[in-house]
Amino acid sequence: MSAAQILVPLLGLFVFLVFSGVADGRSHKIGVTYDGRSLIINGNRELLFSGSVHYPRMPPEMWWDIINKAKDGGLNVIQTYVFWSLHEPVQGQYNFEGNCNLTKFIKTIGDNGMYATLRVGPFIEAEWNYGGLPFWLRDIPNITFRSDNLPFKYHMKKFTKKIIQMMKDEKLFASQGGPIILSQIENEYAETEITYKELGTRYVQWAGTMAVGLHTGVPWIMCNQKDAPDPMINTCNGRNCGDTFSGPNKPNKPVLWTENWTSQFGIYGDPPSHRRAEDIAYSIARFFSKNGTLANYYMYYGGTNFGRSGSSFVTTRYYDEAPIDEYGLLREPKWGHLRDLHSALKKCEKALLWGTPSVENLGEYMEAHIYEDIKSKTCAAFLSNNNSRIPAIVNFRGAKYYLPQHSISILADCKTVTYNTQTIVSQHSSRNYQKSEIGNKDLNWEMSHEHIPTLDNSSIKSVNPLEHWSVTKETTDYLWYTTRIELDRAALPFRKNLLPVIQISSLGHLLHAFVNGEYIGSGHGTNIKKSFVFEKPIILKPGTNHISLLGATVGLPDHGIYLERRYAGVRTVAIEGLNIGTIDVSDNGWGNKIGLDGEKLEVFAQSGSHRVNWTKPAGKGGPLTWYKAYFDCPEGNEPLAINLATMSKGMVWINGKSIGRYWVSYLTPLGKPSQEVYHIPRAFLNPTDNLLVIFEEIEGYIDGVQILTVNRNTICSYITENYLDNVHTAADDAKRSATLSCPDSKRILDVEFASYGSPFGTCGNYFLGNCSSPVSKKFVEKQCLGKSRCDVPFDKKIFDRDGDLCPNIPKYLAIQAVCGEKKQ
Repeated sequence: MSAAQILVPLLGLFVFLVFSGVADGRSHKIGVTYDGRSLIINGNRELLFSGSVHYPRMPPEMWWDIINKAKDGGLNVIQTYVFWSLHEPVQGQYNFEGNCNLTKFIKTIGDNGMYATLRVGPFIEAEWNYGGLPFWLRDIPNITFRSDNLPFKYHMKKFTKKIIQMMKDEKLFASQGGPIILSQIENEYAETEITYKELGTRYVQWAGTMAVGLHTGVPWIMCNQKDAPDPMINTCNGRNCGDTFSGPNKPNKPVLWTENWTSQFGIYGDPPSHRRAEDIAYSIARFFSKNGTLANYYMYYGGTNFGRSGSSFVTTRYYDEAPIDEYGLLREPKWGHLRDLHSALKKCEKALLWGTPSVENLGEYMEAHIYEDIKSKTCAAFLSNNNSRIPAIVNFRGAKYYLPQHSISILADCKTVTYNTQTIVSQHSSRNYQKSEIGNKDLNWEMSHEHIPTLDNSSIKSVNPLEHWSVTKETTDYLWYTTRIELDRAALPFRKNLLPVIQISSLGHLLHAFVNGEYIGSGHGTNIKKSFVFEKPIILKPGTNHISLLGATVGLPDHGIYLERRYAGVRTVAIEGLNIGTIDVSDNGWGNKIGLDGEKLEVFAQSGSHRVNWTKPAGKGGPLTWYKAYFDCPEGNEPLAINLATMSKGMVWINGKSIGRYWVSYLTPLGKPSQEVYHIPRAFLNPTDNLLVIFEEIEGYIDGVQILTVNRNTICSYITENYLDNVHTAADDAKRSATLSCPDSKRILDVEFASYGSPFGTCGNYFLGNCSSPVSKKFVEKQCLGKSRCDVPFDKKIFDRDGDLCPNIPKYLAIQAVCGEKKQ
């Protein structure tokens, strides 16, 4: 090997070290690099706690508040997707205004002193229509999405370049002094790659090379992509990446977690999903204990799928179980427990980033992950009990430590328990909905019926029913299918108790059937099986009979192969039980009409509401009915919602803006709707005379609709003592007290429950146990009433002076209080 061959690589290494600031310890270099330990941002290493917040899932007026609450929760990074279909809904026509203003959102992150991860995609999944791909892409000749396909790569590259250039123009990359420290290309492609074989493998390599070639000055990532090409970092998505991630595909890349699912997105027909704060905390502590240096919560803010943006069968409420719920309120204890975790991990930062890692076996299912730097005398330890059922006491460095089941204790100095993932010290909260006095005052409803078309007034004609999305081009959820049949009296059953049956097979998602203008019923598929068969008895007459079917979809698919080849809508129609036998009318000659008359007339907006005749409703309303009313902005400044429990399915508009689809009649296996209360952003409202329009597809009691205010004024604390002598626990080392803090500077107006002893239950629903200190409530009231924040010491001397209250069992302190504005 020549001298030149030796010197050139060494020179490259020297340039890298100098640029990154590693060589001389400087921290003034601008840019982001990495090595096997961590990202290096502007020459510095730091632990990164990230949360997903999607800018189009809230109005811009909420951006600052949500980002600020994320920062208060201990985050230093905000992650967001880029929504191609939102920004280029029509080919060549771009939208970056309002809640589409991506650069403003990134700047807001930076203005809060936080970093940003930009997941460009541009395929993103995200439970967003078509996974973020614009629908017009489907009509590009010879296109195959997300493969080594020239038409797709051309349009993907064009949009990606546009987004990157926008960021560069505004100097938003960290290499320019901006907040963006990472960018992502593609999204969870591994399974699709397998199906597409060589076309998939070549596409991955092309996408990586294309992205790196845009020269952002910050690293690119691919999530769940083991073969991500260098220098791209492959990252993990999932619930337990500390145990499931096999690691980066090269030793010089850091361990990053792009999606830790804080619950699960909502699906119509499914019960709500929950994930305990303790389980999330355990997964994060586990990840950082095993060389992780960036973890992202997906989602950190729940968000709303406004309009028709949600993918197939996804609820309008997106990720409500996130640490910040759909309304922007802190979901406790999840938000607080994770905040405390971030604080504990920050105390370990120096040891985690510069210490030497080691692992010590503490017994079956027990282990200690240790990071220690002898030179700087820094040490951090993570004591893990990986048994999901049994707590344990372990010996570590001459001391005993109590570990609850499925938990990790963090020792920021390798001695003192700073935090335990199973032991919650932060407060709890319960969400309340209250009927607005002002919002429901003079809520006078009017109604207008949608016209039911026939074959004669359907503008599109064909032999067979046409595929739904090919006709609508995703401009509406609705497509009419119309035909007519001629029958003589001899063809109809002679007995009155016998009726013909219409049988309709549909590719989804649902339909509403009318015969001779009369509603006969509705049918729908499920998130798992979109297609279905609808069967119903019908009344036919001699002569001409009109069949009108309103096909409807609930979002486009957002994942899987061959998205460009997915189909929906009516496929075949037959009538059984006639004297002439079953007749197939699938090729009878059909008409199609795109959308609803009310949509085209924009009756949901002030400018179009006068274009139809409105009448007063009476009792239960029928199918395909528009309702409108005016209301004034509700009292206070709390978030708002609308209760649609008495309705069935449709959409709601406020002052011309759609707050999303509702589907209350589709019940879960528990017999309840997946969602019956829907978010109304205050930013959508005027002080008075707000136009509220509801389109109901099936039936409903409109007088049961209510405008609500939303709060988390019910706050709680539930803590336990250390009842083990000479054993370190989180309860002991943290010297605990019950801390209650009201939101928005409100004050504690009432102590609804307080018990020291053996109380049980959850926030909003506590009960007295077998024993309770008689002074519990009186003492808590003395400590807390009239205050915005109070601390109640967990002290036997206060609650159990004689020491004879329930001997030999652990004691708990449960408090439930109500916050509010103090009336003058």
